[in-house]
Amino acid sequence: MAYFLISVSNKTNLDLCIKYALAGFTNSINGLWTFMEIQEGDFVSFLYGAKVYNLYKVRKKEALKNAHELPPWPPITFSSGKTYYFPFRLYLEPIRQFVESMVKPEFAYVAENLLLRGGYRKTHFQADQTTLQSVSQMGQIYTKPLDQLMIDGYETFIPAIVWDKKLQMAPEIFYFQEIILQSLIRQHLSENENLQALFEGFELTGFRAEDFEVLGEKALAEGHVDILIKNRVPVGYSKKIILEVKTGDAKEKDIEQLESYIKEMGEECVAGALIARKFSKKVKHQCERKGIKPVVYAFEQTDRSSKYYIEDLKQKLQLFVL
Repeated sequence: MAYFLISVSNKTNLDLCIKYALAGFTNSINGLWTFMEIQEGDFVSFLYGAKVYNLYKVRKKEALKNAHELPPWPPITFSSGKTYYFPFRLYLEPIRQFVESMVKPEFAYVAENLLLRGGYRKTHFQADQTTLQSVSQMGQIYTKPLDQLMIDGYETFIPAIVWDKKLQMAPEIFYFQEIILQSLIRQHLSENENLQALFEGFELTGFRAEDFEVLGEKALAEGHVDILIKNRVPVGYSKKIILEVKTGDAKEKDIEQLESYIKEMGEECVAGALIARKFSKKVKHQCERKGIKPVVYAFEQTDRSSKYYIEDLKQKLQLFVL
């Protein structure tokens, strides 16, 4: 159960989202990424103009064919000539009604991400459990009537991933990229059994997976951490583990990048790991010398000339601590 703030591009789209209790994401890699990240049962709010709107629970997800012909959002064409529409959709159950400023201390976790990024420039932001607990007490129970969006005869599809760029046919088939891998790893480690196995591989004795949460990108002054693992309920201080994810082979510059993040995190950072497809002996030795955990990712029994549905890749993902 995670909590996300969904960035909305303009007031018209925000009004449509609220009117129909519906979120939509574009036919881009970022749209797919957001659709992957947010699961049924998760909680979301809308983010627009430095304000946070309402709390919803995700009740259903769908990817719609020919979404450029379907309401409620009209396609958007930019000066580049590229047109975006909204095939990836979340159907929401309203929980609480409010409009709150992002400057409230309760939103500090996400506000820091926004500030360090110099603005939104992102489809969604994952907040921590502390933020969700605070939001669950804001405003009042949602009582407004909702309009039903009636769409007849539409078809759906299941997004797939390929390793051959020539096979990409967005929005139904996307080329494998780093943000896709990040999302797969985050969801993999959000299962206690997998997270506990990682702790054991890192030799972190006394760490219990159920005491931790696995969060997506966290902005820092030096850049952004791909995956942050931290205490769900910090008491006194928060233990943190940071993961840097690379789709290709690990490089020495990746170790330097991770080192700068560990240094910025300070004493609360108990471990840092570099996850990559392969490690040379030299890079592995460099990791060991710097105290960084080298981790190899793999997908069990996959053919790189074939396409795979995202749910299949979740099941096939494996992590090995070297």
